[in-house]
Amino acid sequence: MDYQNEEDEFEDASEYDWMEKIKSTGAVPYLELDGSGRNGWATPTGDRFMVRGPNYLSDKVKIPAGEFLLKPLGFDWMKGSTKISEVLNNPNHRIRKSIDELAMNDPDAKPFVWAFNLQLPNKDNYCAIIYFVSLEPVEDGSLMDRFLKGDDSFKNSRLKLIANMAKAPWIVRTAVGEQAICILGRALKCKYVTGSDFIEVDVDIGSSIVANAIVHLAFGYVTCLTVDLAFLLEGQSEEELPERILGAIRFVELDPASAEVYQMPSDGEFGEARNLGTRLWNPFGISQLLHQNNSDESGSGSGSGSSRVPSSGNGSGLQIVANGSLDEADREESDESNKSVKW
Repeated sequence: MDYQNEEDEFEDASEYDWMEKIKSTGAVPYLELDGSGRNGWATPTGDRFMVRGPNYLSDKVKIPAGEFLLKPLGFDWMKGSTKISEVLNNPNHRIRKSIDELAMNDPDAKPFVWAFNLQLPNKDNYCAIIYFVSLEPVEDGSLMDRFLKGDDSFKNSRLKLIANMAKAPWIVRTAVGEQAICILGRALKCKYVTGSDFIEVDVDIGSSIVANAIVHLAFGYVTCLTVDLAFLLEGQSEEELPERILGAIRFVELDPASAEVYQMPSDGEFGEARNLGTRLWNPFGISQLLHQNNSDESGSGSGSGSSRVPSSGNGSGLQIVANGSLDEADREESDESNKSVKW
């Protein structure tokens, strides 16, 4: 018997105990990807998504995404008295507490959490927050590194969402389409919150009239809706290709009644946590503070969204959100992606 291998496997399992604990908690459960559960979340496979290949700039060929860069960590399905934001600056939030406890128990552990907070336009202030984690340092000079250090203008021009409709009633599928590709910061208002061990992107879906209308429609059928979402950074040069997905999630027939009521921190707790995060993030935070109110010189804008509704004869309804603010090349990419989707 190879006792060394058994010991190594035990240590590996122990290393991820805190991650499994987070995945197993929250308002809705983590599900296996076999279609047997509902009102939960799962991790889809990389072949569900097509991304820009190594020669995309010349041949426009997309390839299956493959392995994700980040590991799935957790999902929050919540509602609140006001719009929910900056959850990882809340010292009482379950994931913030888990990260802090890990740091106290194991000073050498340096996980970095990516959170994508989709703020849904609804009187009850629902939000769906997806968490991923990196256990390794980000490579200096990589696209991920430049994104983390970049100002809001750069972030707005790179953060991309791919949404695939896996299961939906015909009325939603007709309105939304099979797939959407969207540069989030160009179509919607995004707020980037950073700390020493996290980045949180608060995405205000209500900031676009068109996105608002579409999500209102889809929300009415959310209990019979299954959607795959992937987050990635757009590759715009040969050195940045092929594209790699940061992380992906599948929402499975979420029940609004199961959403957890978010407990807002006190003003003192919130301010103290936010100031601590800014101080710890100082090497990158200076750039953000200088540019947070600066408009995008490249024309991508601040992500306020557009109410212009172009024709959507290609069957990509959610793409309408992107078409209001993306250029012709982006629309062509979304058109080609729709042709490649298989169900």
